[in-house]
Amino acid sequence: MRLTGMSRESGWTGLSVQTTLGNPSTRPGLRLPGRVTLAAGPDDVLVRHLRLGLVTTVEPDDPAAPRRLMQFFQLPIAGRFVVPAGRRRAVDFALPLPWETPVTTFGGVPLLSLRMGLRTEVSVEPDLDQGAMVPVFVHPVPTQQHVLAALDTLGFSIRQAGLVEGGLPGVEHALPLHQRWGYWVGPLYAGPITELELIFVTNSAGLEVITWMDRKLSLAGITHQSISRFRVWHADAGQRDWVATVDSWLRHAINRHAAAAAHADWSAQIGHSAHVSRHPDRPIKPGYGLGGTAGGAGVGGGGAGGGDGT
Repeated sequence: MRLTGMSRESGWTGLSVQTTLGNPSTRPGLRLPGRVTLAAGPDDVLVRHLRLGLVTTVEPDDPAAPRRLMQFFQLPIAGRFVVPAGRRRAVDFALPLPWETPVTTFGGVPLLSLRMGLRTEVSVEPDLDQGAMVPVFVHPVPTQQHVLAALDTLGFSIRQAGLVEGGLPGVEHALPLHQRWGYWVGPLYAGPITELELIFVTNSAGLEVITWMDRKLSLAGITHQSISRFRVWHADAGQRDWVATVDSWLRHAINRHAAAAAHADWSAQIGHSAHVSRHPDRPIKPGYGLGGTAGGAGVGGGGAGGGDGT
């Protein structure tokens, strides 16, 4: 599959820009290969630089402000060169996607209103000619995929996935935006909490999972929010019982949430695993538990122990 973005010809140079991706599907940490082809008109065209940028729509810090288009990552792929009159010049590239690149596709399906494009910027003296954007589909890295799949198994359903401008206080970020996953809470967890937000902060070594829990009683006018953080490494992703791991994170976060709440009468704790009858640190054989997906065979220490809640 080849997707092409073609710019309109520049009015006075006659230069056209075509960007082609061999495969628009990728994931954070990989390289996105493609080619930019420039075709000159009747005159030589001096190109000052050629850059690629990843563009998406974000929600600003001000809730009242409208969503806006943001180029959150940019990389030069060529410096000064000339495209001869009536000729073409091709520049191949392999754009490295940052590890924090937002996910736009999960389970082969685009996430709600999330869209991302690759924009080609060609600087031609004295104008700046920007080529058409090519769509890019970003799938989760395996560690993210495991967490999202475990939440689905535990009864959580995605209600929204949005991009927010800026970072989070106390959290190291490489990009000027972050992604939030909003969930309807699974029935087994719905007593202590009513809302769950999930934020991934990913790098080459591992994944930090930030949970944001909310419990509101509209009649009483009571609200309480709490944040918990967990870390896992990419290297041992294949050795984990991910449903048990995520369940243990949720129980830990819910219990912290309840302990910090001012009204203990509605902040119930969870004392045991919500999906199996034994502690999640002890994996069970396939075919038991919730839908036969609660554990893996022969995996030792693959439960909650690898993530540390803070």
